[in-house]
Amino acid sequence: MLEALTEAERGRGRTHPNPIVGALVVSGGRVISRGHHQRAGGPHAEVVALEKAGARARGADLYVTLEPCNHHGRTPPCTDAILAAGVQRVVVGSIDPNPLVHGRGIRRIRAAGVRVDSGILAAECDRANEQWFKFITRKLPWVALKAAVTFDGKLATSSGDSRWVTGPLARERAHHLRDRLDAVLVGIGTALADDPRLTARGPGQRDPARVIVDPRARLPPASRLLRQRSTAETIVAVTLAAPRHRIRALEQAGATILRCRHDRSGRIVLRDLLRRIAGRGLTTVLVEGGARIHGSFLRERLWDELFLFVAPKVLGEDALSWAGMPSPPSMGGALELRITGAEPLGADLLVTARPLR
Repeated sequence: MLEALTEAERGRGRTHPNPIVGALVVSGGRVISRGHHQRAGGPHAEVVALEKAGARARGADLYVTLEPCNHHGRTPPCTDAILAAGVQRVVVGSIDPNPLVHGRGIRRIRAAGVRVDSGILAAECDRANEQWFKFITRKLPWVALKAAVTFDGKLATSSGDSRWVTGPLARERAHHLRDRLDAVLVGIGTALADDPRLTARGPGQRDPARVIVDPRARLPPASRLLRQRSTAETIVAVTLAAPRHRIRALEQAGATILRCRHDRSGRIVLRDLLRRIAGRGLTTVLVEGGARIHGSFLRERLWDELFLFVAPKVLGEDALSWAGMPSPPSMGGALELRITGAEPLGADLLVTARPLR
């Protein structure tokens, strides 16, 4: 099952709106074939592994990290392929929380007389798809916050200079995150100040969808987000009050417009935006700032994971803090986190955290 999990990771960032899944066909203690889900609409992991095994699958064991599906979607049910292959046993990691599947795949296989062992390394298999589990059960994407900061928590100098806070290894890891998540999100302030590309520029990496939180549709149609060549779409989230002529100009430049609810101050309601992002089949979002956007996600507790790249530099009190939200009157009101890891990246340090509650 650990090898099946390793196989599943090969599809990370490429399968939305589907989960990552790995499968192995095993006979006589030997791995005959491996397979993983590569993309939505393509064959599922079980089918890939069984097709590679061919006739050798008959009487063998099939290990799969997630319960096989038993319904018609873009592809036929995996249970049909499993029964046709003649395997003697199916070993399952996670039970699929999708109401279309939940337990039905296992029941179908058992009813046909095939032995099924479920819950093998369930915690590890659940963890591999925790992002998709949130998406499929709550209709919201997994939200990861990412910031590059100095040792005193600053994004940029008082003049706005932010290049570069961290070194090349940290920036390389940031591109790796973009490659493995479905979308990257920034506020219009960051888009106007930096004119970023928001692409993943490592070898073999793919670009995420780019989401700009832009209530008044101020993104210039000539911005690099719209004029550069990329396989990923640029999504501009606006409010219903955004000027129509600006929206038309953005659409003509190739932008996808998401019209979102707004609050009394004219800011986009983030939960509404997240639901609309999920509605487009994007299961994960990497929020890269700026400070106000980070502060809003933190304050509204709409985040799941934090990647903080910390550089050994100090800028002082006038520099821009990465968490743009009001300070509580007492320490008891501080937002508490649970640190999950710390990894040196050259001179810098990557600290990962989750919400404490």
